[in-house]
Amino acid sequence: MKVVLAGAFGNLGAEILKSLCRAGHEVVAADLKEREVEDTAGKYSFVSIDATNPETLAGLCDGADAVITTMGLTGASTRFTAYDIDFKGNMNLYEEAKRAGVKKFNYISVISCDQPGAEKVPMLHAKYLVEQEIKKQPMDWVIYRPTGYFYDIAKVFKPYVDKGEMQLLKGYGKVRANVVDCPDFADFIVEHMCDTNVTYNVGGKETYTYEEMAAMCFEAAGKPLKIKWAPIWLFGILANLPKIKKAGKHDIILFSKWTLSHDLVGDTAVGEKSFAEYIKKYFAKEA
Repeated sequence: MKVVLAGAFGNLGAEILKSLCRAGHEVVAADLKEREVEDTAGKYSFVSIDATNPETLAGLCDGADAVITTMGLTGASTRFTAYDIDFKGNMNLYEEAKRAGVKKFNYISVISCDQPGAEKVPMLHAKYLVEQEIKKQPMDWVIYRPTGYFYDIAKVFKPYVDKGEMQLLKGYGKVRANVVDCPDFADFIVEHMCDTNVTYNVGGKETYTYEEMAAMCFEAAGKPLKIKWAPIWLFGILANLPKIKKAGKHDIILFSKWTLSHDLVGDTAVGEKSFAEYIKKYFAKEA
């Protein structure tokens, strides 16, 4: 089966690429730049694309049976917004897939993007708009809404652990999430990429509060847990500071505020890996 994987060399994209190659699919890996991914050498073809420029997508999907896209803005940017990448970029890809006669379009979105208030968070709203658009179109679709990833929690919490003090939102310490391991999620995507018109809210097998996650990280690092409780309104002020906007961090702060103040629990539990064990190994390696 021929599969086009857009965003093939991000963290999740690379895991999907490995899973597709293991399964023996013919893979076109598309991204701005190629990087080395373990156990995939010689098993795919690479195409350099800029999803904001439809001309770079011409012919990308010719002969493909399915498209999987992980494309989305994941960090601060002074050049692009989530609407440029998550919405316009993915819709440019969709139009090329439709032109090529692709049968299945797989989109990695994010959990809770359809909840009240999410329209005020660009990194959620842009993904919601893609979901709504592809549901109107004739091509079969699969939407995956992950809760978050093991490595994201470890990466975000590590600077606080190093500092010796975690910052959480006052009144929201019991907010819960069941984050999922990327390789497990990637295998799930490949297994279900030929499903028809279904949305999966995907998480891992263990659900914890952010306070519990912080405690795990500090314990694994051999440090006493210390939490600084910040008022939620402070994030709104920070997001709108001129220097924050100039640095392209406004949308990231709004997204962080959302994730720390809303339960993110997927009802499709994927994989057998333990988040608690992952954290122990991660901080042991960092020590």
